[in-house]
Amino acid sequence: MGQTVQRPEFASGALTEPLDFDGALNEADWKNAPILNTLKTTVPEEGGTPSQTTWVQVIANARNVVIGITCKDTNPEGIIRFSKLRDADISEEDHVKVVIDPFLDGQSGYIFAVNSLAARYDALVSDRGESENEDWDAVWDAKTQITEKGWTAEIVIPIQSIAFKKGLSKWGFNIERRIQRNLETIRWANVKRDQFFAQTSRAGLVTGLPEFNYGVGVNVRPSLIANANQTGPNGAMVVKPDISLDANQRIGPNVLATFTANTDFGETEVDTRQTNLTRFPLFFPERRIFFLEGSDIFEFGFGTGRSTVLPFFSRRIGLRNNVQIPVVGGTKLNGRIGKTAFGGLGIRTGDFNLEEDSFSATNMGVVRVRRNVLTESSVGFIATSGDPLGRDGSWMSGADFTFQTTRFNGDKNFIVGGWALFTNREDLAGDRSAAGFKIDYPNDRWDIAMTYARIGEDFDPSLGFVPRRGVNFYRVGGTFAPRPQAPWLRQMFHELFVTYINTLSGPWQSYSVFTAPINWRLESGDRIEANIRPVGENILGPFEISDGVTIPVGEYNFMRYRLEAEFARKRRLSGEATWWFGSFYEGNLDEFELSLNWNPSALLAFEFAGLHNRARLPFGDFNQTLAGLRVRFNVTSNLQLNSYLQYDTDSRVLGLNARIHWIFSPLGDVFLVFNNNTINNINNQPWELQNRQILLKVRYNFRL
Repeated sequence: MGQTVQRPEFASGALTEPLDFDGALNEADWKNAPILNTLKTTVPEEGGTPSQTTWVQVIANARNVVIGITCKDTNPEGIIRFSKLRDADISEEDHVKVVIDPFLDGQSGYIFAVNSLAARYDALVSDRGESENEDWDAVWDAKTQITEKGWTAEIVIPIQSIAFKKGLSKWGFNIERRIQRNLETIRWANVKRDQFFAQTSRAGLVTGLPEFNYGVGVNVRPSLIANANQTGPNGAMVVKPDISLDANQRIGPNVLATFTANTDFGETEVDTRQTNLTRFPLFFPERRIFFLEGSDIFEFGFGTGRSTVLPFFSRRIGLRNNVQIPVVGGTKLNGRIGKTAFGGLGIRTGDFNLEEDSFSATNMGVVRVRRNVLTESSVGFIATSGDPLGRDGSWMSGADFTFQTTRFNGDKNFIVGGWALFTNREDLAGDRSAAGFKIDYPNDRWDIAMTYARIGEDFDPSLGFVPRRGVNFYRVGGTFAPRPQAPWLRQMFHELFVTYINTLSGPWQSYSVFTAPINWRLESGDRIEANIRPVGENILGPFEISDGVTIPVGEYNFMRYRLEAEFARKRRLSGEATWWFGSFYEGNLDEFELSLNWNPSALLAFEFAGLHNRARLPFGDFNQTLAGLRVRFNVTSNLQLNSYLQYDTDSRVLGLNARIHWIFSPLGDVFLVFNNNTINNINNQPWELQNRQILLKVRYNFRL
């Protein structure tokens, strides 16, 4: 599998005096700290010389790690900068991104990024570096300054905000800078295009770190809440003050115990609505902070996912049909000891009513253990118990193994993994098992994968997500992505993916052949794509695809085509336009989708997303429209006003979610939230109030 590669190193400096935290990097500690400046380009040229110089420094004391980055730029006016929002997508603006591996295990880590306006982004390394869990949030801070010579960033990471292996004097470390106007990416270590930036097994090393001290390790975060709710146009506004409490205790530097009581998720952003042209449930991601902390440990099974199986899907807890279920309390234990990562979660939800049914309080739990083996690989198991609806005898367990190397044939990625699960509940009696595997060769020029999953007819884990049961799922395909030498063309992505699903008893259920003869990323940053997709659906039971339109039993074969254009986000006005068209269930369907981002200034941003489906079928015609407008008013990187207005013709509900978020300290923030939902044309009322909420939440972290 190739020989071990020597990892580059650079030394940290000492943080000996209080920082004048302003992003200027002019204190004596910065002047005395070693400088790392040996960065190379990954694109447009692998291992090339950057167009601009970057200096990186790290200083630390027992309680903080501080990263200073000097991004020299001969044309400061050309720096692409729009965002100030916390967790904004800054991938297509000038920014710097850092990944650290405080366990030096090569399989986990933390990601911190900042743009020149101090918009902060943080994430957990996910899927061993192939992806990032961007919903994770930590207590940290960053300041920046733009000067006539470029821009500088100062990033402060309190040691209490991360887990780490005690006694290490060096961590895995890598840095990446994006110069957006040149579509240029530069890195210190792991400059190969075949490798992902977040692969900590390929990161360099920062050395000379001090002995860290996280103090007592106690973090207590009370929240004071004032919540006013009105239901229906004639309902009274009911004001309910409340308090919730989150607390955690470090049990050593690498194990964290978390407790929550009377948990409130009122500040969480509302889900973006979706249309559904299938007979299977939609997937909505987790957004709640309590469940996101340490969520990388609960990842299970290479090849599982929203298309096949998610054995643990935390949105099953505390949410049902978009109705919040009271969370009385819970506890979580997660961490790493040696080469073993583990996580345990226990939650109790209270009594609740859903439509005409009532449900009693219930306890639920999940345990996950994963052991690092063979340098970059792992073996583990998962188990869950309890049911959100209180059904008796509910549990699930399973095991997984993933072999991964970033040095296949010298310097290529190769991954293969298998998994198996079994679930039980009193109302389940048939085949309650599921198993599968995936083989993947994810590299820059060739990205080839094969996935198989077998899902039993009664495999229905109470805390999982399973869109289809009683099926065999096959998917094979790949992308060939050459980089031609044309001055106007950056990279071409030729794609072919075949998906085939049949029932366990034999009859086929679905197939899809997705092809992309054209998917070109231009040197300007724009992208054009054309797709041809033969599709088949074998409908074994009629389903309602839209209000009053039912697809009857039968075999259907149709051809779908797509034209798509994406406009580079380096411009103040950018976006993407998509048109799917062609035959559909013996008729025709046009799907139009448009997203636009307009950034007239760093203070103000508009995001529009719209979708329109126009179907003409022998079983009935239907039109679906969904539109959403998000307005962001970014006073500073610590004070934002965000409003999101969305409407769809299926529900006929116009929803407004407006939030003021003030981060008055890295340890504390304030939310003021306004939610308003009105429905159109019910009981001959053009716009009738469904519900209205005003919520004020103040929370603060007390650390010892």
